[in-house]
Amino acid sequence: MNHSLLVLLSFVHVLADSDFAKQDGAPPSKIAVIGAGIGGTATAHFLRQHFGPEVRVDVFEKGSVGGRLATVTVNQQDYESGGSIIHSLNLHMQDFVQQLGLKYRKSVAGKTAVFNGEEFILEETDWYLLDLFRVWWRYGISFIRLQMWVEEIMEKFMRIYKYQAHGYAFSSVEELLHSLGGSGFINMTRRSLSESLLELGVSQRFIEEVIAPIMRVNYGQNISIPAFVGDYHQYELTYDSQNDKTSELYDIVVVATPLQQNVNSGISFQGFEPQLPEITGSYHQTVASIIHGYLNCSYFGFPDPKLFPFSSILTTDTPGLIFNSAASVCPVNITSGFRRKQPQEAGVYKVFSQVPLGKSELKTLFKSYYSVQVTDWLAYPSYGSTQGLPPVELHENLYFLNGIEWAGSAMEMSSVAAKNIALLAYHRWNRQLEMIDQKDLMHKVKTEL
Repeated sequence: MNHSLLVLLSFVHVLADSDFAKQDGAPPSKIAVIGAGIGGTATAHFLRQHFGPEVRVDVFEKGSVGGRLATVTVNQQDYESGGSIIHSLNLHMQDFVQQLGLKYRKSVAGKTAVFNGEEFILEETDWYLLDLFRVWWRYGISFIRLQMWVEEIMEKFMRIYKYQAHGYAFSSVEELLHSLGGSGFINMTRRSLSESLLELGVSQRFIEEVIAPIMRVNYGQNISIPAFVGDYHQYELTYDSQNDKTSELYDIVVVATPLQQNVNSGISFQGFEPQLPEITGSYHQTVASIIHGYLNCSYFGFPDPKLFPFSSILTTDTPGLIFNSAASVCPVNITSGFRRKQPQEAGVYKVFSQVPLGKSELKTLFKSYYSVQVTDWLAYPSYGSTQGLPPVELHENLYFLNGIEWAGSAMEMSSVAAKNIALLAYHRWNRQLEMIDQKDLMHKVKTEL
C-alpha cells in the first residue's frame, strides 16, 4: 500500500513512497528532520548519536536556523528576542552548552517588581531576608507550599534523564509523563494551574500576584493554563531550493515544527490511507519588542528616574494593561567593564505584550526612544485549546516532535522530546520493542545499575 507525504517548506515540497523493502539489521540510508529550531537540531544530533555516522541526516528549514531562539541587533550588540534562559537542571541544554564550548554569561544584578496597573504590589530589595519576611507577611506559607510542590515535580521529572541514559523510549507524550509521575502528571495537563495550586493550599492572592505575573512573562497567558504544561514505507520529499525542484527518498522523517492550523508551517500530507491524525489546538501570539530608549518612570510612580530601583517589571492579569512585562536587558556578549544602564539613561528594554505596541502605548512606557524592533512570535501553545496531547507517531517511521509543547514549552522540553524520538526511531527500526513504553522503569533502572 502506497502512502505519500507532501511538505512545503517555503518552497519545499515533499512526496512519498516507494517499493523499497527493508532488510533486517540494515541501517536506514537517509533520515529527514523538518525544522531547525532547538527541537529539530537536537533531534538531528541525537539521531546521529544512535544511528551512527554512516546514516545521512538531512535537516530542512524554511527560515533561520534556531527557530524561536533568535537575536536582534541594537548599536552593534546582539540581544535575545526569543528563548534565553537555561536552568541548571536542564541537563540536555547544559550538555549542549558544554559540547559547543559556550561560555556562561556574566551575571548582572537587578531587582524585580510586580505592577498591577496602578502601583507596585511586590518589590524585591537588596536584602534577601527582608524579601522573605515580606512574602511571608503578605502570603503566609503559600510560597513554602509552592516551593515544596515544585521540588517534588522536579525530582520526578529528573527521572527522564535516567530513563534516556538507559535507552528507554516512549511512543506518546502520555506514556512519557506517566512514567515520570503516574496519573498525577497526566492530570496536570488537564487541569488549570490555579485549580491545582488552590487544592495544594496556595492562597488566591498569591496566585494572582505572584503566579499570574510569572505565567504572563513566560507564556503570555493567565493561570488557566494547564498545570504541566506492518508494511514498510519510504517517504519522498520534494522541495524547491534556489528555484530547483528536487525529490529524495527518506526511510525516517521527523517533523520538528508545529502543525497546528494557525501556524504557517508549509507542511501538508498527501496519499495517506487512512488519514493521519489531526493535530488540533492553536498557538498563542506573544509579541517581543526590543526598544532602545528612556523608560517613562513616571508611569510607574517615580517622577525622578534616578530613584527608580527596578530592572524588571512583571504585571498582574489586570484588564487594560498594555504589556505583560518590561525588563532592562543585557547583550549576549557582556564585556568585563559592562554595567547595566540606569533608568535615567537610554537603555535597551525587552517588552512582552499581547499585541504589537502602537505609538500611544510606546509613549506611555517610554519618554522617548531611538528604535523599536518587533518580533511577533507564535511562541507557545494556547493552553486549553485542545483536549488531548498530540501524537508522537504519525505513521510508521514518521514522527512529530512538537506535541511535547502541549505538556510544557521550553528548550529543555524540546530537547527531551528530541532524545525520545531519536531513541524511539532507533528502537522501532531495529524492532527493539522491549525498550519502548516499559512499565515500572524506576525498578528496571535500579536493577540495571
